[in-house]
Amino acid sequence: MAVLNILHYPDPRLNKVAQPVTEFTPALRQLVADMAETMYEAPGIGLAATQVDVHQQIIVIDTSEEKNDLKVFINPRILSSSADRKTYEEGCLSVPGIYDNVERPERVTVQAQDVEGKTFTLEADELLAVCLQHEIDHLQGKVFVQYLSRLKQSRIRHKMLKREQQKVA
Repeated sequence: MAVLNILHYPDPRLNKVAQPVTEFTPALRQLVADMAETMYEAPGIGLAATQVDVHQQIIVIDTSEEKNDLKVFINPRILSSSADRKTYEEGCLSVPGIYDNVERPERVTVQAQDVEGKTFTLEADELLAVCLQHEIDHLQGKVFVQYLSRLKQSRIRHKMLKREQQKVA
C-alpha cells in the first residue's frame, strides 16, 4: 500500500467531475487500499478519489472511533435526503486546518457499489450522512468551502495559497 498525495484547495483539479468506475479490477482494489491508508495516515474520516487526483467515483469512509470500520462507495449517488436539515462543523483533508459550519440534510439514502461491483443501498444519519454528502460533493467537483460566504471563501483561498508558498520557500 502507499500513501497518496492529497490535493489542497484551491487546486483546480479539485473542481474536476469524477467519472463512473466501469471496471472492477485488482488495480481498483489497490487504489481503494491506498486511499484508505492515505485517509488513516492524514488522519481523516473520509477521502474521495478526486482529492488524490484520480477522477473516478470512489470514496472511502471510516467514522468509527477505533478506525476499524472502513466503508467503500463506488459510483455513489444519493437516492433521497431528508427535509430535516442539520448544521455540522466540517473540515477537509484538502483544506487542512480550516473548519466551518455547513447545513446539510440530516439523513440520506445512498446507492453505491462495493469493490467487487455489487450494488448496495445504505441509509445514513448523523456523522456518516454528513461525510457521505461531503465526499460525494468532491466527486462532483465541489469543496465544502463553496457552501460558505464569498468573504470566507476568499480568506480561506488566500490562507491556503500563502501556506503553499511558504512550503515552497
